[in-house]
Amino acid sequence: MKQSIAAKLAQLSRRLEEINRTLSSEDVTSNLDNYRRLTRESAEIAPVVELYREYEKSEGDLKAAEEMAADPQMREFAETEKTEIRARLDELESELQKQLLPRDPNDERNIILEIRAGTGGEESALFAGELFRMYCRYAERNRWQVEIMSQNESDLGGFREIIAKVIGRGAYSKLKFESGTHRVQRVPVTETQGRVHTSACTVAVLPEVDEVSDVVLNPADLKIDTFRSSGAGGQHINKTESAIRITHLPTGIVAECQDGRSQHKNKASAMSVLAARIKDKQVREQNSKIAAERKLMVGSGDRSERIRTYNFPQGRVTDHRINLTLYKIAQIMDGDIDDVTGALAAEHQAEQLAQLAEEMQPA
Repeated sequence: MKQSIAAKLAQLSRRLEEINRTLSSEDVTSNLDNYRRLTRESAEIAPVVELYREYEKSEGDLKAAEEMAADPQMREFAETEKTEIRARLDELESELQKQLLPRDPNDERNIILEIRAGTGGEESALFAGELFRMYCRYAERNRWQVEIMSQNESDLGGFREIIAKVIGRGAYSKLKFESGTHRVQRVPVTETQGRVHTSACTVAVLPEVDEVSDVVLNPADLKIDTFRSSGAGGQHINKTESAIRITHLPTGIVAECQDGRSQHKNKASAMSVLAARIKDKQVREQNSKIAAERKLMVGSGDRSERIRTYNFPQGRVTDHRINLTLYKIAQIMDGDIDDVTGALAAEHQAEQLAQLAEEMQPA
């Protein structure tokens, strides 16, 4: 193992011990923001340190096997052991190199999931509803919690727009490549002549931000309006101005929530969505500068970019960024999307490894 990698791993091991000492102190929860940051950092470092300790143990085993080989009676056994241990060391070193790739600091966060109907009218709204169900089923498989923050239903039971929070460790890491335009090809229920139509929805996956530290919102920059809910919710919600719309004046970004009966709860939800959208805008502006120099294989994640087609007559789903086609549309629409998300993550990692190899080349 290269000395620079070993030094980095030793540093991470010391850092984990330091975090664990802090987290075991009695007053650790007095600063909740710091507590959340430390638990998130611990979750990121712990798997790497565990691998490193296994690597160190294997190094010790190899040394013991080499000493054993000095005994003529044990030489044959020791040589077999040495071969197996060296192969394991190679595997561990490769895995550690992957673990040391630059991490997305948002990977362990909850997400704000936004789905909007696009071209295709009612058929698009119906598909938006099916996409939302797909992600809900995927959340169930991962034991995540889904909370609807805002919804605008269509006449036939779909969604013109739906915004939800997905709560669960690693939600962003698994769903961050879902942002973009999702296209559906099928015969709509409203089609009388059996013709296949093409419709589209846009999906946005935003990491939930820590309200205090991640985005600073100046109250003077916020315009807050209250209004009556236009959707379902019973007599109470329609008679009171509990719905909230917040406009961030410097950027023009707007967030509204009208799903709850409490004005206070709606305001908190709208602020959460607003902060996530502002943070997302900042990140996309930064990434666009980087992408101008180097385009990620999995695409830019731009909401206008067509990323996937769901072709119902042919029973296939195609992700255009990595040329992946799967003939299991029923399972995918039921939330079985690990084959897609895993392939996207693997392609992203391959691009990172290629970049790392380039950087390590001698000048």
